[in-house]
Amino acid sequence: MKTDELREKYLEFFRTKDHTVCASDVLVPKWDASVLFTPAGMNPFKDHFLGKVELKFTRATSSQKCLRTGDIENVGRTAYHHTFFEMLGNFSFGDYFKRDSIHWAWEFLTGSQWLGLDPGRLTVSVYKGHWGFDEEAFKIWNEEIGLAENRIACLEEDENYWPASAPSEGPDGVCGPCSEIFFHPDNGPECEIWNLVFTQFNREGDPPDNLTPLPAKNIDTGMGLERAASMLQGVSTNFHIDTLLPIVEAAAVICGRKYEAETEDGRRFRRITDHVRACTMAIHENVYPGSQKEESVIRRLLRRAVFQGHEMGMREPFLYQLVPSVVEQLKRPYPELTETAERVTDAIRDEEDGFYQLLEDGIPRVERVFEETRANGSNVVDGDAIARIYQTYGVPPEIADSMADAQGFEFDWDAFKQSMDDHGKQSGVIADTVMGDAGPIDDIKREVKATQFVGYEKSEETANVRGLVSESGGEQSRLDSLEVDAGDSQMVITGRTPFYAESGGQVGDTGTISGPEGEFSVEDTQKNGEVFVHFGRMTSGKISSGDEVTMRVDTQRRDAIRRAHSATHILHYALQQTLGTHAQQRGSKVTDDWLRFDFTNKTGVAAGELRQIESLTNEKVGAGGAVTAEIIPLEQAREAGAMMLFGEKYPDPVRMVSIGDFSKELCGGIHLANAGDVGAFEIISEEGVSKGTRRIVALTGDKARENQQQIQNAATGIAETLNVSVGSIPDAVGRLSRQVKDLKKQLSSGKAATSEQSNDGAASETEAAGYFAVRDAMRTAAAGLNIPVADLAGRVNTMLGEVDSLKKQIQQMADAPTVDADTLISQGEKIGDVLVIAQELRGSNSNVMRGLIDSVRKKTGPVALMLITAVSEDKVALVAGISKQLVENGVSAGDWVKQVAPVVGGGGGGKPDLAQAGGKQPEKISQAIAAAVEYMKSTVAV
Repeated sequence: MKTDELREKYLEFFRTKDHTVCASDVLVPKWDASVLFTPAGMNPFKDHFLGKVELKFTRATSSQKCLRTGDIENVGRTAYHHTFFEMLGNFSFGDYFKRDSIHWAWEFLTGSQWLGLDPGRLTVSVYKGHWGFDEEAFKIWNEEIGLAENRIACLEEDENYWPASAPSEGPDGVCGPCSEIFFHPDNGPECEIWNLVFTQFNREGDPPDNLTPLPAKNIDTGMGLERAASMLQGVSTNFHIDTLLPIVEAAAVICGRKYEAETEDGRRFRRITDHVRACTMAIHENVYPGSQKEESVIRRLLRRAVFQGHEMGMREPFLYQLVPSVVEQLKRPYPELTETAERVTDAIRDEEDGFYQLLEDGIPRVERVFEETRANGSNVVDGDAIARIYQTYGVPPEIADSMADAQGFEFDWDAFKQSMDDHGKQSGVIADTVMGDAGPIDDIKREVKATQFVGYEKSEETANVRGLVSESGGEQSRLDSLEVDAGDSQMVITGRTPFYAESGGQVGDTGTISGPEGEFSVEDTQKNGEVFVHFGRMTSGKISSGDEVTMRVDTQRRDAIRRAHSATHILHYALQQTLGTHAQQRGSKVTDDWLRFDFTNKTGVAAGELRQIESLTNEKVGAGGAVTAEIIPLEQAREAGAMMLFGEKYPDPVRMVSIGDFSKELCGGIHLANAGDVGAFEIISEEGVSKGTRRIVALTGDKARENQQQIQNAATGIAETLNVSVGSIPDAVGRLSRQVKDLKKQLSSGKAATSEQSNDGAASETEAAGYFAVRDAMRTAAAGLNIPVADLAGRVNTMLGEVDSLKKQIQQMADAPTVDADTLISQGEKIGDVLVIAQELRGSNSNVMRGLIDSVRKKTGPVALMLITAVSEDKVALVAGISKQLVENGVSAGDWVKQVAPVVGGGGGGKPDLAQAGGKQPEKISQAIAAAVEYMKSTVAV
């Protein structure tokens, strides 16, 4: 039986048993903070098991995409381990229990209409341990199914309890015994193919007496699709089934080697197959390789796969060539993979390119660790040192281990793993909190199940308070009433609400909740499962549980959010029209008249493209298309061409938002009635946020208009200040910047010539230019100075002030008497054998004074010079120089200026032969000169 056929048969079997067939959840369940990836088939149904949602069905079945890295070292070595796999499951939420679960499992496995397995090849296990014996399950297998006692193994809690060893070791929460089903092939060891979990207890605290029966008993089963397929196809390993072997063989062809299962290369090809399959699915869902959380896991898998090729002599990217083979094998259950194959291929190749460069940089660092190991007379490579290289440079430990083995060293894996634990880098196992259940919000969720949201139609509604929570010092408490200053944070939960809870990038609503005795200010609204939580604080009186309250949304803020959200959809359309269909949303944030939109693009967006994107968005805003929302079946939305974000989980039916005839997206957010109500749209910035991901920040409505007015005003002011037209601002600012640089060079060189600022002689004409032309001129001018547009007017005024100051200093230098080295030498004072020169040079500067010092030292010696000048009304410059003979005798220019600079209110220092200082009191220059001479008298006197 083919793998795809097995999946379809399983779902169809349980459909006949009145189960709702549920589509696979995404690999990264953003709603569940307890795990990075979906680790099991039951994960999407956690709240169903815990009674925290309103049940729309009590029986479900699915084929769930899963990813685990807890057993990553076994991938390729054992017959059955994977990182990415599919889990077939059937679930009961307080409906059927052990008898039906066991009978249906046996019927599906052995029934001729279904899998038709020989019952003689199957054995089972049940729980029998310190905490009891699952006699009920044993009797069903023995007396009703007809299995002999010697084919029913009784195993302890570490094998036949979920979570493993839960009664004695925890965690607290829902748990129960399980029953496993094993298949025995002709050759090879038995294979566990199905696990039936009977969640019937709630664990609380330490044993004994820590298991309390649940009011509603549940069923959670899981059968690995790949394991079951290998059993049906009679192959010795999952990697030889019909959907995996073609990828294994493709990898062998690309690497130029023959696939032989029992060789080390064979194991490498299986690891490559597993990892590229996992990464293809993850990147398809917009989980790109990176350095944070789930992205770091995908990077690790990719690099491990590349390393397998590296071990077989591959020195160029190759992994990306396997993406078409992966897509071909998975396109029947996941046809959407064909839409992103090119994007996935590009992302994997980019990561491979970077990794090969990293290997060139990182391997020498590993070699240095080996050299230190050898120098220390040891043959054990320091695992902690390799962990630091891995964390800093990304060189996988497997490379270090392989290199160590080649050079006769042992690799200290224990030290490596301990170091990784210390840095919090290990991930991928099923979290202990997978079925955790604690806190007042959880209690309220069990009562409320789901909040009725009426905000699409209303901004004001009456409702009854269902729960009140206060948080202080990180601890939450459920209260009967909330009062002013009762806790650091307060929460109100009602049965229905007009407040939108943050979701899909749109921030939560704010407003007020008014009761008969007080008022609550809503500062944020968040969703916990399907329950809306209003965060804020009491502003007067009190609100009690059960009160009928009036809930009012801040409509002015909501309107601004709606403008930004509808503009986000239009921007998404404009990006795809301009850059291509690969420019898909990777994340967004929408608040009042401000939006941030992340999208896929390998390179930065050119200025011309960005202007085109902005223009197209404004064109669609100006056209004023109607914005509508409708609830339709998911398949109908697909057929209508609705944009769906890979990696997002959509309900069925789904809400589709349409703008005019050009934009259709699946979205639960609140939108305008007409695109024209966006009013104004302006892109503020475009930048990269990670490899292959760009970010646009834009303004809408009031904020866009305010920004435009500020830029218009600034442009008018700059144009008038420089006496140019608005369009000439970039050239005029460029000339002004060059003039400042030229004047500084002249001042530094001591030349008296001056540079004049010129302009085009045109008056300011902001009216003659459209806003976007004005803004482009301002952006060009600001980019030339590498500053934000908002800082341009201030910088222009600063540069004009610099020009005036520099010209004044240059003129002062021109008016000052000419001083040369000979003049200074003739005016010096002999102290013993040393010529001491301490003088004020009017109209000079530090560069000129340093040049004079060099000239004097070349003409005479031993000599000590200190030259001082007033740079401005409140700025003094001092430069001191000592000839080589005096430096060798211990005289220091640095010490000299440290003694003299305080006289003019400053400080400084430098090398023994040349030092510089500054001060703030030009009126005390004469005292400083006297102090300089006195210091040198005491220093060089014979």
